[in-house]
Amino acid sequence: MENINLKELFKQEFSKMVAVISNIYGLAHIEVAEDVVSDTFLLAAETWESKGVPDNPTAWLYAVAKQKTLYHFRRNKIFDERVAPHVKHNAEKTTDEPDFSPKHIKDSQLQMLFAICNPAIASEAQIGLALRILCGFGIDEIAEAFMSNKETINKRLFRAKEKLRTETVVMELPPKNEISVRLDNVLHIIYLLFNEGYYSKTESNILRKDFCIEALRLGLMLMDNEITNEPKTNALIALMCFHASRFDARQDNENAHILYEAQNPDLWDNDMIQRGLYYLNTSMQGDEVTSYHIEAQIAYHHCLNDNTPNKWQSILQLYNQLLLINYSPAVALNRTYALYRADGREVAITEAEKLNLQNNHFYHILLGELYTGIDNAKARTNFETAYSLAKTTAEKTGISLKISKL
Repeated sequence: MENINLKELFKQEFSKMVAVISNIYGLAHIEVAEDVVSDTFLLAAETWESKGVPDNPTAWLYAVAKQKTLYHFRRNKIFDERVAPHVKHNAEKTTDEPDFSPKHIKDSQLQMLFAICNPAIASEAQIGLALRILCGFGIDEIAEAFMSNKETINKRLFRAKEKLRTETVVMELPPKNEISVRLDNVLHIIYLLFNEGYYSKTESNILRKDFCIEALRLGLMLMDNEITNEPKTNALIALMCFHASRFDARQDNENAHILYEAQNPDLWDNDMIQRGLYYLNTSMQGDEVTSYHIEAQIAYHHCLNDNTPNKWQSILQLYNQLLLINYSPAVALNRTYALYRADGREVAITEAEKLNLQNNHFYHILLGELYTGIDNAKARTNFETAYSLAKTTAEKTGISLKISKL
């Protein structure tokens, strides 16, 4: 199919079409919406192969999806008997014909985002639903991301969709007096989705840029709506921009992880850094200081091509603040690295040993780094422990390289 990548088109349009159809018929029929859209793309693959790609592929998809939707629901009398009685309070939903106008697509996707990120659904299931329904990723891709199999992922998604039905979750934005609390959960899921890509657990990738880009897209969707464009939204977008600016410097041609101190600053994306700085400054206009604000500031300092102790002292102080707001072993570990860069190995070793994160391979990598040149035997022991705990080939390869350099 000339000039058309159907897989990319699927990712771009799947979530839009499922959101619009679900907006009319309700989340109880979300699987029907998925089937309709999947059938539409299947027909596109068959038709375009033999008859050629239409002048406007997206319009063709919308038209076919609309026909298939109406046929299914009218044939089974689902709209009149099961849907219409529940949506008569909403004038926009009293028609059974999907509206694929740009505004309705955007509104439906935002409502779908809040529906999927309902607190009634387990966090991991929310990420899976977001990847599938909001981002258009296939079951195989989601299974790989979670280091699982298709059957497990399908079961997890099925249970999550059942929750949407049993909890009678509806596609609508929360009222203004609830929006900030509900937004916290949405931002948390976007944050976790970004991290799934940035710290990929897949065998073949240490970085899933596509996951990160989708997370950033969802964040920008929130920013485009007045009631969800809060300072903490901008803080999270700033954080993602700063991390995204170093994508190309973070892995080599063999997909091995390049540690921060070994990255080539010439590969950092300055335009993305400036975008992050814009959103960071915008986020400072409110009274609330969230973990996203502090993490974004830390990420910004990492985008400065300056390795003086002053820089690392600033990062260390930010980590001290972050620990007070949102303590986690990962934050404590990152703070210890900043302490090493600011005050030296000996101080950092003392703090690191107190953490005692024996089952964390990043902890042993850090100890290996800290002991290198001071006690190479201890360094080797820690790197070997890290190797045994690491779950991906890419991580094990990087650790092996460190051991070989001792």
